[in-house]
Amino acid sequence: MAINAYGDNLATNGAVGTSTNTVENKTELGNDDFMTLLLVELQNQDPTEPMDSEKILTQTSQLAALESTDKTNSALENLAISMGSSQQFSTIAAIGKMADLGSDSIANDEGSDTTFEIYFPSDVEQGTVNITDGNGNVVRTLDVGTNSAGVYQFNWDGLNSSGSSAESGIYHVNSTYTNAAGDSLQTRLGAYPIESVRFDGGNTLVKVGSNYVPLENIKEVY
Repeated sequence: MAINAYGDNLATNGAVGTSTNTVENKTELGNDDFMTLLLVELQNQDPTEPMDSEKILTQTSQLAALESTDKTNSALENLAISMGSSQQFSTIAAIGKMADLGSDSIANDEGSDTTFEIYFPSDVEQGTVNITDGNGNVVRTLDVGTNSAGVYQFNWDGLNSSGSSAESGIYHVNSTYTNAAGDSLQTRLGAYPIESVRFDGGNTLVKVGSNYVPLENIKEVY
């Protein structure tokens, strides 16, 4: 299977409802608590030694500062939410550009098949897909055929050029091909055009090839 190329499809089970009791946080004072304390203090002051005006002004200023801080925190939270939404939708501008997943590798399990996709930016007159090991040795060559530009899926049966099963491990996938004009071109696994963008539960997914990949898996957009 290809690594660092596709997002995983997650299977979810039905959620089980649970009952929880909300416990009020008594460790923090809000505006109402502050005002209540000030009123109680005024009501219970010594008539012979009333609270001086300077102390009242100090406590009133503290209340105003507390309220201002609450409003600032609320505004910052709303700004963060707004910026997050803006960043999500700005990803739409990447549609039509190339996305590089940062890897041309596939993981092979000995005796099993591996399916992968390669994007050809130009029409293919003829070409080959080369599967190489970590030392750069060509393990297997697949024929591309004559095709128009686009994303094509290939299946490697896990055999090497001599017909034996290739060892389990990491292999690299690259292609060399010529177009109708006879130009020699190259491409590789892991680079695809971004076809669409999907938002799912706060996550941004981009469609590359036939799969949706989390945005954080994209190493470069160009």
